[in-house]
Amino acid sequence: MKKTLNTWAAAAAIVTLSGAAQAALVDRGGGMIYDSVQNITWLQNWDTNNGEMNWSTANAWANNLVWGGFSDWRLPTAHKADGSGQCFVDPCTGIDSNGNLTGNEMGYLFYNYVGGNLGELVTDPTGDTPLEIANFALFTNLRADDFWSGSEYLASPGSDAWRFDMFLGRNGVKSKFEKFHAVAVRPGDVAASAAAVPEPQTLALALLALGAAAVARKRSA
Repeated sequence: MKKTLNTWAAAAAIVTLSGAAQAALVDRGGGMIYDSVQNITWLQNWDTNNGEMNWSTANAWANNLVWGGFSDWRLPTAHKADGSGQCFVDPCTGIDSNGNLTGNEMGYLFYNYVGGNLGELVTDPTGDTPLEIANFALFTNLRADDFWSGSEYLASPGSDAWRFDMFLGRNGVKSKFEKFHAVAVRPGDVAASAAAVPEPQTLALALLALGAAAVARKRSA
């Protein structure tokens, strides 16, 4: 019995380690991609709304969206909820030492997941790792274009808001009357219970570990 318990403990450790190594973007099905680092779920299709719109229309579209049975969708943020991390220079470029994109959900996706670099098209795979290329392929219509955030510009909130461009990787202030594309996100994981179920590759590793441990135990008997 003691050997059996040790075998299961070893397998559990392998499951834990392999799970930690999984990509931070997970396709949850139904047109939704979960970002386990930012703990938000993206719409898979970045052109669900079929076109460009001004900021107010984009906000209304996201806030009234019902997708996958969820109604708490919104536009991505450009800075932390308390306004910290918002720079007052137009444009804010890159994720730099000043934290200009701290809390910028699209900026984080651009620079940390899909191989974006300052001044480079998000659609340009040059120099991208296999994981970055795979992450990009999770989305549809992720284009090198401007996308509205849901964050108003604190210096002139009545007229201006932040947008992020997917062709240069910059966060900039634009008039709310201009028209850009929009994508929606929602907080958390649409399949929170999925964390309790091993993914297929994780389960396969666990079974291999159990098999190897069983063979080793048989040889030592």
